[in-house]
Amino acid sequence: MEIKKNLKVVIISDGTGETATAMARAAVKQFPEKEIFFTRYKNVRTKDHIDAIFQEAALHHDMVVYTIVSADLRNYVKELSRSEKVRSVDLLGPLLTKIANIFEMEPDYQPGLLHQVNDEYFEKVAAVEFTLNHDDGRNLNSLEEADVVLVGISRTSKTPLSIYLSLEGLKVVNVPIVKEVNIPEKLFEIDQRKIFGLTIDPDALHEIRKNRLTRLGVESNGEYADIAKINEEVEWANDFFAQNKRWPIFNVTGKALEETAAEIIKMVNMRKANRFKVKKRFERKDKKD
Repeated sequence: MEIKKNLKVVIISDGTGETATAMARAAVKQFPEKEIFFTRYKNVRTKDHIDAIFQEAALHHDMVVYTIVSADLRNYVKELSRSEKVRSVDLLGPLLTKIANIFEMEPDYQPGLLHQVNDEYFEKVAAVEFTLNHDDGRNLNSLEEADVVLVGISRTSKTPLSIYLSLEGLKVVNVPIVKEVNIPEKLFEIDQRKIFGLTIDPDALHEIRKNRLTRLGVESNGEYADIAKINEEVEWANDFFAQNKRWPIFNVTGKALEETAAEIIKMVNMRKANRFKVKKRFERKDKKD
């Protein structure tokens, strides 16, 4: 049997096909020597459409990768794969079946739910854009528009945590603080309940900064990776946080990004709920008066 030199992967989906495409591209990255091409068919929801796709796939010995919610259409693809001798991979069916078995219930079988465009989607896009425009202390003139403000010294995960939170729909500003450099006054003029401090153990920060310099090919950078100076810097930051008692402080040492983000999101939601209750209480009082 002759070994194929190239391959066309045919993506079939009853939604956008983005999930199947991403998965397939991740897999083929492991075969850099081979030529692999992609064709995507989205919103495929009839057997006639599938028939037409399989005619081409069978003719050229393509591989089919599919994410189809409908059990009927999934089974049809499986049958065609056998009869037309087309290699295929069902990325969604086995997972749906497993989850259905766990919950002992049938799925909704509604295609395209993952990538529905709605208000929540646009809010998240706006949050990411806002966060990127306010990374590393930029554009502090609009600081009050943020949902969350992260404050910390260099290498305390401010940027990655900001991006993660923005993907949850929160507008985030991260503000670096540096010893012997004035703290932006704007920071103390906004709602202090939005601010969260990030700290880290000195030894962990020392390793992070040393590794960063190594990746950059820099042998030494003065005080940046000096353990004595790092100890002073962390102590100064912790003293500064102690003066601002309304700011919750998170130690990110050895902590997964998701864990810190979950705690911040929980506090943000609790504070929003509390503000809502306060507003309602005053509204009821006004009505009585």
